[in-house]
Amino acid sequence: MSKNKKLLLIDGNSVSFRAFFAMHNVLDKFVNGEGVHTNALYAFNNMLEIILKEEQPTHALVAFDAGKVTFRTKMYDDYKNGRSKTPTEFTEQMPLIQDLLNYRGMKTYQLPDYEADDIIGTMSRKAQAQGMDVTIVTGDRDLTQLTTDKVTVRVNVKGVTETESYTPEHVKEKLGITPEQIIDMKGLMGDTSDNYPGVEKVGEKTAIKLIDQYGSVEGIYEHVDEMKKSKLKEHLINDKDKAFLSKKLATIDVDAPVDLKLNDLEYRGDNQEQLIQFYQKMNFNSFLERMNVPLENTAETLADIKVEQLNSDSIENIVKSNKAHTLVIEGFGENYHTAPITGILISDGKNYYGTSDVSILENDDLKRWLADKTKEKYLFDNKRTIALLHRYGCNLNGVSFDMLLVAYLLDTNDNKQDIGLVAKNYNVSLPTEEEFYGKGVKKAVPEDNSILINFIAQKAQVIDTLKDKMLSELKDNDQDSLYDEIELPLSIVLAEMEIKGIKVEVSKLKEMENTFATRLSEIEQKIYQEAGKEFNINSPKQLGVVLFEDLKLPVIKKTKTGYSTSVDVLEKLKDKSPVVEKILEYRQISKIQSTYVVGLQKFVHPDNKIHTIYLQTLTQTGRLSSIEPNLQNIPIRIDEGKQIRKAFVPQHDDWEIFSADYSQVELRVLAHISGDENMQEAFKEDYDIHAHTAMRIFGLNSTDEVTPNMRRQAKATNFGIVYGISDYGLSQNIGISRKQAATFIESYFEQYPGVKKYMDDIVKYARENGYVETIMHRRRYLPDIHSSNFNVRNFAQRTAMNTPIQGSAADIIKVAMINMQKMIQRENLQANLLLQVHDEMIFEAPKSEIETLGELVPSVMDSAVKLDVPLKVETAHGKTWYEAK
Repeated sequence: MSKNKKLLLIDGNSVSFRAFFAMHNVLDKFVNGEGVHTNALYAFNNMLEIILKEEQPTHALVAFDAGKVTFRTKMYDDYKNGRSKTPTEFTEQMPLIQDLLNYRGMKTYQLPDYEADDIIGTMSRKAQAQGMDVTIVTGDRDLTQLTTDKVTVRVNVKGVTETESYTPEHVKEKLGITPEQIIDMKGLMGDTSDNYPGVEKVGEKTAIKLIDQYGSVEGIYEHVDEMKKSKLKEHLINDKDKAFLSKKLATIDVDAPVDLKLNDLEYRGDNQEQLIQFYQKMNFNSFLERMNVPLENTAETLADIKVEQLNSDSIENIVKSNKAHTLVIEGFGENYHTAPITGILISDGKNYYGTSDVSILENDDLKRWLADKTKEKYLFDNKRTIALLHRYGCNLNGVSFDMLLVAYLLDTNDNKQDIGLVAKNYNVSLPTEEEFYGKGVKKAVPEDNSILINFIAQKAQVIDTLKDKMLSELKDNDQDSLYDEIELPLSIVLAEMEIKGIKVEVSKLKEMENTFATRLSEIEQKIYQEAGKEFNINSPKQLGVVLFEDLKLPVIKKTKTGYSTSVDVLEKLKDKSPVVEKILEYRQISKIQSTYVVGLQKFVHPDNKIHTIYLQTLTQTGRLSSIEPNLQNIPIRIDEGKQIRKAFVPQHDDWEIFSADYSQVELRVLAHISGDENMQEAFKEDYDIHAHTAMRIFGLNSTDEVTPNMRRQAKATNFGIVYGISDYGLSQNIGISRKQAATFIESYFEQYPGVKKYMDDIVKYARENGYVETIMHRRRYLPDIHSSNFNVRNFAQRTAMNTPIQGSAADIIKVAMINMQKMIQRENLQANLLLQVHDEMIFEAPKSEIETLGELVPSVMDSAVKLDVPLKVETAHGKTWYEAK
């Protein structure tokens, strides 16, 4: 055959399964007219589009498993046993995937008693024998054993659209073995996903080391008697039969009785007509768009809207009505604390009243209606709308439906900050902000007012159209109370905090700017003296030459452009030269200077305050994020960073800043949700949790025997466990060997068995359900929990462990913020809640109220949520934020 022939082989089962979980988070949004789920089908087709374009095959085959019984199950009863039941939402899509492949002109095939891997292995060798190039696409790394000079295996690494290409060279570079030796590696380590055993306590690294030394499983057993006495030798001898069996099970049959000729696999491309009909039936508008097919009948288009003028007459109708109304306040600009209002629209679902004349907001009847709690309103982004209206002298109350918050709660992976994107998710056609206004320098409000008013009327229509469906999904997820009791009330609290702002003494920042500039200049001179020459410290290239050529320091890492001078490299070299230590110091201060000392000055408004924006719908754990500027990231571990807080002051001279911080809230949440008796006892008895943990894992009799270093190591372990830390991660954090770290973690779980059980149970729950939840039912979907890529799957597992802890901690402080705002109003205090920084709330108050806050804030925060262990709050106050910490 000529050289340009290429065979594309796709592992149908593994890629389909990955496709399903890659888009599991939007499962309910991908349903065709007959109620059949289509998320796997959609993701699979996305992968096809990319692969076909990149590979340009002349021949193609998609192989599927024929059933559960194969020659491997006859060889080993438990092969692939113990896998969780395949979701019906996935199995119902398999026939559709077969149809799709048929319409895309691709041959499919399955063979009784054999797996898709064996069909692929056999056809790859037939094609190679005829001089063809072969590309295999799979979600299963086991197929990399088929790699040769003519066969490339592309393994899905993220969802199904990103792949890692394995060639013999890449296998060697990544694993240190040849493709053929992958079966030896599998023989030794077994495979938990396929459920075959391998040799006890032999993991990937040990297997590779043995293969490197002895060549193969056979080679190892020829020399096993010569090995030194060890546990490993013992395990190898005991599990010899398992090793040979596992190698056999892992070996792909490249000579299966496949009844196919290469000529049968010629790829001729799409059957356009059938494919268009299929896409239309599946509501796959984006694929139809790529085929340039008109979309009139595929997306639900919005009905024409007749917009009447919003004036005193129409306001009279609105005020008299008892109906709920949809409200759109359009602001043009990213920062709504400065953006002008460009349009106002109010609709009862039938009548639409709009105007671009903002003077209408001076109408007293409209003002009263907006502020009236009894007049129900629907909108998109309550917080933004409150802030926009506030600048025009209007208050807003009575909001029951905030589409932005509901969309976020339904899927945190897919947080849509744009109403057009939410609409597209529900197959409703509405332009996004970028599509309507343009982007970059072309971004502008249309000169024709009627175009703008029609656009915001369409927004109102989308809110009306989707409200019931979205609230019903929220209720089905048991998230309605999370929305009603936390997220919606919190949007009001956050709006008030943003509007209030925090006073900043710019003169103090300017003073620091001068001090830091002098300091940087001094460090610069010392660096030049030590280096023996002047150079641009901020140039990695020049710095690399000084460190690694002039000063002859050992090269740790190289990049494409030269020597790496990243922080982790410099940290390893700081004991070898005073220059390195000075450079680290220079970088640290330089960053604080540019980002905070100078950077914050740009955000001070004419009222001498910073009005940060809290993103309520950004993080997947439910934590709040601060932007414009970010006040949550001011570094406080080093004094130069902490100094920044001296510029943050209360708005009046006789007031103070008051801070209240949850102590170890994530560990307390862990103690609660794991039910671990030992950890709960520590918190109930108010022990020092880190000293208590150190005493337990070091096997001491009392906390008096715990050294500061032991406590430090225990603290790192406590917090590391919350984040599902590995032995490698812990070893790096506390500067011990990986083996010691593994022993540490093992000892930790022996002392806190409830925590170990929680970790195992939550990963199991995530595997079975595709998501995890906080104590308030905040969900996080984990599509990668079934990934065949170890690193991707491992990250999803760690996320499953951490999200309920971190997310519940976020829920708790949100409840505390809402309750605290109510308490301030109830007690008629002048105090203001100004900032939220992770587990901390920052207030300003008259000095006369500080004592009251000292009693009130901890009691409100302690009682925010009832846990099986007490919550603990630490408070401080002073003339500046710096003093209140």
